[in-house]
Amino acid sequence: MLRLEKIFQQDDSFFIDISIILRSFLVFSTIYVFSILEFFSIYDLLNYSIYTNSNYFYFSLFFLFFYFIFSFIFRVTKKRYAVHYLSFLVNDIFPLLISIPFTLYLIFIFKMNININVNILYLLFFLIFNLFLLRKILDKFYNNLLDNNNIQRNIMLVGSIDAILKILNEKKDKINIYKCCFIKDNFKGNLKEAKFNLKIPVFTNESEIRMILEYHELGQIWILDDNNRSLVNYFLDTVVKFSVDIIIVDVKNYLKNNLNNNFKLLSDNLINNKYTYSNYQTSRFYGLSLLIKLLIDKVFSILFLLLVSPLLIIIIFFAYIEDGLPIFYSEESAGWDGRRFNVYKMRIFKKDQQNKKTKIDKKKYLKIGKIINKYRIDEFPQFLNILKGDMSIVGPRPHILKDDLIYAKVFKMFLKRNKAAPGLTGWAQVKGFRGKDVTSENIKKRMEHDIWYMNNWSIWLDLYIIFKTFYVIFTKPKR
Repeated sequence: MLRLEKIFQQDDSFFIDISIILRSFLVFSTIYVFSILEFFSIYDLLNYSIYTNSNYFYFSLFFLFFYFIFSFIFRVTKKRYAVHYLSFLVNDIFPLLISIPFTLYLIFIFKMNININVNILYLLFFLIFNLFLLRKILDKFYNNLLDNNNIQRNIMLVGSIDAILKILNEKKDKINIYKCCFIKDNFKGNLKEAKFNLKIPVFTNESEIRMILEYHELGQIWILDDNNRSLVNYFLDTVVKFSVDIIIVDVKNYLKNNLNNNFKLLSDNLINNKYTYSNYQTSRFYGLSLLIKLLIDKVFSILFLLLVSPLLIIIIFFAYIEDGLPIFYSEESAGWDGRRFNVYKMRIFKKDQQNKKTKIDKKKYLKIGKIINKYRIDEFPQFLNILKGDMSIVGPRPHILKDDLIYAKVFKMFLKRNKAAPGLTGWAQVKGFRGKDVTSENIKKRMEHDIWYMNNWSIWLDLYIIFKTFYVIFTKPKR
């Protein structure tokens, strides 16, 4: 599960960046092929030395460098992928044309002996043609993602009928899908008339909001009244366990004719650059960084399971000989957005002790159970949870579902941990807050560390936690 809806939750930056990388690779491969086919046959394409000794070697390196740089310069202010010919000219062709004089200038400065002839024009033609084909493929793929509802943002509008109508009457796009709305201020008007005018599901009862979040798979909530603090606070409390972004939209300050260009540099604008907004509560888990995290999860899990499979087979054999089946068991837990799943674990106690709620007699360990527990081998089956997409390598550690509900009653922000995928290890664990210690103070510290991790998440932080986990396993650092 790649969770495309999470990757694209904020904007299309990931797709735009990937398209630039693909275009740059296409430019390189086109020059590479052209450099060989100019004097040789298709059978020599794998002869890399022909390319390195050709006229095009240094030319291609300089050209690729400038094309890559200018492509990113032209996309700086773009947060949505555009499917039209003007976008092709601006984002694909302009960087190509601008890169040529810069490349020739460097060749002149370094006095390189490169024979520039009419074949360069043929090369330029093939580059433009190949970029056009790639653009059509990317456009088709992007439209398929939209049509299959993989990257659309399901939005709930919150505000007065007039404010909601103002947004709904704007020019529609394929990205923002208004799934439903919530009319505030204890609406007492004609509900049928409101539904007829708005033409989307209308809710007025606050008790229905949790049901809406569960079944409409919302990505964002737009609150169309930035002055109503009680409304903002209510939604912050209500959606605490859902990875739903809360956007405060200023529908009063309409940017007429987009005259205020200076303001646009300081703030993002919403819906055809007409409304200012602020991200009041948004997730850090989106875009290219999230994709990298998911790929690390999959690749690392596969490699790790392959590496330890001989050890697991031996452990399973001894556990079976001593106490029979089952070797593994599962516990229900809450994952990303509060979705329930079963956490897999390896049994370390004898069967008559495994489900006991009281303190377990240490003598009832399996003979191999102490080793399993010491080196956290009982949690290895959770790599299967990671491969299924239920968990991540790094994230808040999952608890038993009923324990989550108990802790949530004690600590208001506890369920905020569900705004990220639960992890095999986490920031709280490497800081010493782990194990069977479930005192109120310990749970509070775990929660605080988990929330800090979610607010400061990065790929580098994940890598640090992974390496720190190995250190913690083989040592006994003090909390």
